[in-house]
Amino acid sequence: MKITEKGQITIPQTLREKYRLLPHSEVEFIEENNRVYINLAAEQPRANRFSSVRGKADTGMTTEELLALTRTDTESGNVAEKNPGYDD
Repeated sequence: MKITEKGQITIPQTLREKYRLLPHSEVEFIEENNRVYINLAAEQPRANRFSSVRGKADTGMTTEELLALTRTDTESGNVAEKNPGYDD
């Protein structure tokens, strides 16, 4: 295994899977007895596909206003008062 000019290495897929080294995992390097070890950091980011965009949308609209945009009557094109099939 070679180190790139930027000091990067590729951790083999079998090890990434075995130790759950996911993209954006926080790791730490430990030097001990002339060896270098890699450990998962104590706190890990959420493994959620929406984590990177959570809290970024700011439309200035309420949830009800956003949902109303999805509630159009296909015949008239008017926004429906209520979502059919749901009771208040």
